[in-house]
Amino acid sequence: MTTITPARSARAQRRAERMSAQHLVVADENSLLELETFLATLPLCASGRVFIEVAEPGDIGIISAPARMTVTWLARSSRSGAPGSGRSCAQGAAMSRATCAWADEMLCEEDTHINVTLLGGYLGTADIVDHLTEKLAMPVDKISVPARFGLLPVAN
Repeated sequence: MTTITPARSARAQRRAERMSAQHLVVADENSLLELETFLATLPLCASGRVFIEVAEPGDIGIISAPARMTVTWLARSSRSGAPGSGRSCAQGAAMSRATCAWADEMLCEEDTHINVTLLGGYLGTADIVDHLTEKLAMPVDKISVPARFGLLPVAN
């Protein structure tokens, strides 16, 4: 006997997409106001990850984010530069490394619905965009960056 499963209702489909949709948000000490404004626009049920790069551990503060979002502060002074170089962590490097590593681990399923918002400085943001679009083949319409950076094609 063959069992026929009913197609999901449109409401159930939207609920499933909402539950699997995640946000990846990246900022630095120069974009904290933009970050707070963006996080305030998200629904309370939003889930995902926030990476914030700052210069020193003393720069770490409190950010209001939806309860299902994990906020990770990255202090450059507590991190090294490129492996084996003996250099200090350059601006943008901590957020780029953390974001790319997270994306490599968490964005392995094609049905993952992710919205990426990059608010940090140009160098780290450019590295993240390259990684997401080239290595992970993420569509550019899922990534939001400041237009002044010119990293993504302008929509008509």
